[in-house]
Amino acid sequence: MSGIYIHIPFCKTKCSYCDFYSAVSAQYISALVDTIGRELKLRENYLPDKKIGTIYFGGGTPSLLEKKYFEQIFDTIYGLYQVDENAEITFEANPDDLTPAYLEGLRSLPFNRVSIGIQSFDDADLQRLNRRHTGAEALQAVKNAQQAGFDNISIDLIYGLPYQALQAWEKQLDTALGMGVQHISAYGLTYEEGTPIWKRRESREIQTVDDDTMTDMYRLLLDKTGKAGFKQYEISNFALQGCRSRHNSSYWKQIPYIGLGPSAHSFDGTSRQWNVNSIKEYISEISENRIPAEREELSLSEQYNDFVMVSLRTTDGLNVCELEARFGADFKRFCLQNIKTFIEAEKADYSDNVIRLNTDGFLVSDMIIAELMKV
Repeated sequence: MSGIYIHIPFCKTKCSYCDFYSAVSAQYISALVDTIGRELKLRENYLPDKKIGTIYFGGGTPSLLEKKYFEQIFDTIYGLYQVDENAEITFEANPDDLTPAYLEGLRSLPFNRVSIGIQSFDDADLQRLNRRHTGAEALQAVKNAQQAGFDNISIDLIYGLPYQALQAWEKQLDTALGMGVQHISAYGLTYEEGTPIWKRRESREIQTVDDDTMTDMYRLLLDKTGKAGFKQYEISNFALQGCRSRHNSSYWKQIPYIGLGPSAHSFDGTSRQWNVNSIKEYISEISENRIPAEREELSLSEQYNDFVMVSLRTTDGLNVCELEARFGADFKRFCLQNIKTFIEAEKADYSDNVIRLNTDGFLVSDMIIAELMKV
């Protein structure tokens, strides 16, 4: 089954660490929703399998949409595709949007999963990140979602924030693990060039966390989540039994998906496509029945590189038999030869025809994956 991703590129404010495409003006919401429907119809035959297993509203801030806009998009999707009766259907949300009234309205829609962008429960952290909610609002948002009947709730956290000590991160984890959520995504802060927080780091206005502390924070994350019954299934993702993100897992398994909206990416199995990152241009082009996107056909080497990269980010690992079946014996030999050093260094394991990175390997995964790339 295929997946559908809908990018809602609106935010009330721009977070200081974010380099995703978004706009703080919401004046185009109605026009954008209309255009997403048109894009769906124009690209109706993009997916090789029209049976849909996952639908994901990301952003930006999908929780800025009123119920009627979600209804409009769902009407188009269900009119064009076969949506599996057990499909995972997720929307991302900011905590301060999740009022009881808003959540109650959404319960009549097909949503069965919510991903809440908490990032931190500490108000000082949130102010530095330019988040628009407080720690108390984050706690209340989860309670509101639970009371509205959502029983598959994911939260996002960031560690390695400016001035953050290991003990402060432990407190964040204890709070998160005491909330009764089913999924946690936790990411080490990255300073993306050009973002406000990157500029503050470059001008030494903030105190950053050193590499050793970042490592300790990651190990603490693994220890705490494991003891609480969460299973790690990707470098930064942890879930209770049966609550993995099926949509994100489909990316890592290279299942085709269509991405709708400005800057959204798509993958049909052999090529990648990405829409223009301009709301105005996106609306204008599709109004003329043109898809404002670039497309890249993937060579066999590029397909191999993608397979290696996404597989080694997961705890399921890289199956070399599948690799050989898809890409041939030469690619298998290349991969096994280049992973050998990391197996000997005890950063990767190889058994039952599967290569897996261990914790030490995940800490340097970018380096390991780079060594396995076909250039």
